[in-house]
Amino acid sequence: MNLVKLPQNRDPGPMNAHRPIKVIAVTGGKGGVGKTNLSVNLSIALAELRRRVVLMDADLGLANVDVLLGLQAKHTITDVLDGSKGLRDILLNGPAGIKVVPASSGVQGMTSLTPQEHAALVYAFNELSELLDVLVVDTAAGISETVVSFVRAAQEVIIVVCDEPSSITDAYALIKLLNSEHGVFRFRVIANMTRSNQEGINLFNKLNAVCDRFLDASLQYLGHVPFDENVRKAVQKRQALIQFAPRSKAASAIRVMAQKIDQWPVQASARGHLEFFLERLLAANASGY
Repeated sequence: MNLVKLPQNRDPGPMNAHRPIKVIAVTGGKGGVGKTNLSVNLSIALAELRRRVVLMDADLGLANVDVLLGLQAKHTITDVLDGSKGLRDILLNGPAGIKVVPASSGVQGMTSLTPQEHAALVYAFNELSELLDVLVVDTAAGISETVVSFVRAAQEVIIVVCDEPSSITDAYALIKLLNSEHGVFRFRVIANMTRSNQEGINLFNKLNAVCDRFLDASLQYLGHVPFDENVRKAVQKRQALIQFAPRSKAASAIRVMAQKIDQWPVQASARGHLEFFLERLLAANASGY
């Protein structure tokens, strides 16, 4: 990828210094656990609570948020990084008023950003700092440098697991890396595609037990999303579940979680948390993570 060229004659102004912004990373370690679907539907549920939500597709090599929502992205974050577009230029309008930052699909160079490219993200997000209450970051699967950079910079980390041994193993590997090497201590856990409430609790207990034994990390159970055939139907229709089947069991569970998330406190500081998030993101990448 070519060296980033920042847009000329554009004054982004200061970051919002008074109203803190909630930054939430949704990740899972393993692909196929329903992470992106949860990111999309939690974002919409938060918007229904009258929060201004931006959903960032941070799967920078295999983007699919726009696909799930049936949106057409003419421009992506690649155009922001090369300086040809500002972040507002690429925003997509999603359901319930959410805004979507689309990523690129099948662009190998986007899977590991350089420090200059992360700096361009910082610059670009200046444009949005006064336009949102919540930034939801849907990461890629795995424990790549880019995934770790996004997750460790966020204020809240949601780990998505399902009833597969590899899901628990990969989630633990991600938590271990973030905890042992990057000082992340608090994780929220969602059990997805469960057959019962007890199954969700059991999944959490399995993960929590091994983390409690070997790590200095705090895991908190956010809840479970039951297996629901409407999820598959919504994906086929390229609609969000929460709008395709608003009274379904899975949609109801997601709305309950959104209400919990909305109650999470945001640490107020001299600077908005979006600035803190982006500065940590840049520092992490510059140092190798």
